[in-house]
Amino acid sequence: MAPIPLRKQSPSSLSSAPPKTPFPGTGTFSNPFIVDYLPSDPLNPYNWPKSKRWGVTMLIGVTALCPPFASVSYSATLGDVVQDFGISRELATAGISLFIAGFGFGPLIWAPLSEIYGRVPAFLLSYPIFTLFNLGTALSHSTAPLMVTRFCAGFFGGVTLTNSGAQIGDMWAVWERAVATSVFALAPFLGPVAGPIVGGYVAEKCGYRWVYWIQFIFAAVMTVLCIIFIPETYAPTILRREAIRLQKVAQEEGRDEHFLSKYDIERKSKSEIIQIGLYRPFQMLFTEVIVACLSVYGALIYGILYLFFTAFPIVFQQTRHWSIGQSGLAFLGMGVGLMAGVAINPSISSYFYTRSHLIDGRPPPESRLPVCCIGAVLAPLGLFRFAWTSAPPVHYIVSIIACIPFGFAFLLIFTSMTNYLIDSYELYAASALAAQAVSRCLFGAIFPLFAKDMYEGMGLHWAGTLVAFLALACTPLPFLFYRYGAFLRRKSRYAPSIVVSSNHDEEKGEEKEEEGLSKVQSRGEEGLEPEWARDAGEGAGRERGSVKV
Repeated sequence: MAPIPLRKQSPSSLSSAPPKTPFPGTGTFSNPFIVDYLPSDPLNPYNWPKSKRWGVTMLIGVTALCPPFASVSYSATLGDVVQDFGISRELATAGISLFIAGFGFGPLIWAPLSEIYGRVPAFLLSYPIFTLFNLGTALSHSTAPLMVTRFCAGFFGGVTLTNSGAQIGDMWAVWERAVATSVFALAPFLGPVAGPIVGGYVAEKCGYRWVYWIQFIFAAVMTVLCIIFIPETYAPTILRREAIRLQKVAQEEGRDEHFLSKYDIERKSKSEIIQIGLYRPFQMLFTEVIVACLSVYGALIYGILYLFFTAFPIVFQQTRHWSIGQSGLAFLGMGVGLMAGVAINPSISSYFYTRSHLIDGRPPPESRLPVCCIGAVLAPLGLFRFAWTSAPPVHYIVSIIACIPFGFAFLLIFTSMTNYLIDSYELYAASALAAQAVSRCLFGAIFPLFAKDMYEGMGLHWAGTLVAFLALACTPLPFLFYRYGAFLRRKSRYAPSIVVSSNHDEEKGEEKEEEGLSKVQSRGEEGLEPEWARDAGEGAGRERGSVKV
């Protein structure tokens, strides 16, 4: 048999497999070669040079910044929309809520499409249309087109909610993901902070419609850059394309050989994947305790952030008589907190992650949660301080500084929760993130609608106190999951972990291992245990002999 023309491999990878048939199988129609990543395979995103992975991560992050920026910069135009369109402020505020609602429901479509066609095709199908609807917003001259384009822009921009986080998981192994996730997470969360600042001064100096034109230009630039520079990262899509390429080469050379991606051995139909993709996030939201509780907690924190976009104009424009541009600067406190979180989070995450007990060569997902615990404590502290310093005679800088711990906590909470969901559900992380995205965007859409009435009815101090108490009520959640998350994952149909323990009870180790192996066997019979979960860096972690973040 002639050698199979494979992609170029390193010497170490070639020595680890037979020279003629590096893939298992006989190459017949009934027993094709099963295409999988080879050791040191350049097709494997884990093996890409760090410079390439960081470049892609940065670009993905800025791309993910654009939709939140577009959602919130609109808030700077509310007064002009009320006057120009002749509508109530509540209806004008619906432009934010509709965008966020679309932003939450969009991932229900884009997550399964990314699993069928890959991350890049799902992006190319949605993000350019997001750009066009931003153009539609800029050209709208009546209420209906404005609201429709806002919702549709959010819906098609929602691809970044699940795709971006999943791409990070595709490229960065579990022991090095914290730094990448922190840097990436700053971008979409910095969007809501930068939006009011940029939008406020643009609306003040150039007119409110230029805010919409900047949204369109930003989206158009990112669309072009991503089309040129973002490669495919999803393992099933990469290996499927490689199997097709090898099959084509074999046919061109007249060899009767057949190749099949390992993910296509028992591949579901497209309709099944779409149905599962639409159904699974809600199934996980209502049946997975981890997903449900963290989704509610994340939704509350996210809703509070978007509540601020209505509360800040009341606090700083109506109460302190600032201009639109000046009131946008009040978000700098939150921005400082977010950037401090990016700077400090990797060190904190590394401290807890590397000191966690290794299970099957790596720390358990619960090692991500101490960071979330810190954020859960800081968030209500910052909110209480903001509530009681938001009006004169207290100097404005005190209330702005009070936003720093909330911004810091916001980043810690979301990065740790994202890492925890990715580590816990791995192949099904996109569905878990979609469930979380839907719930938090629903809260983000609803909170601005009642914020004005709440602050005007209860007063600045007590309205802010109510918000702080809501955050305080959820503070125990990450502590509870740190203690009981391992038990919950053992009962999950989607979490692929075999041996899981956050309290490391040595006497029960063998019992838990047997229980985990039994679970994997039953999950395998149901077709729920993904090979990708077993391949996602575990072997590399064992080879290194140490854990790095």
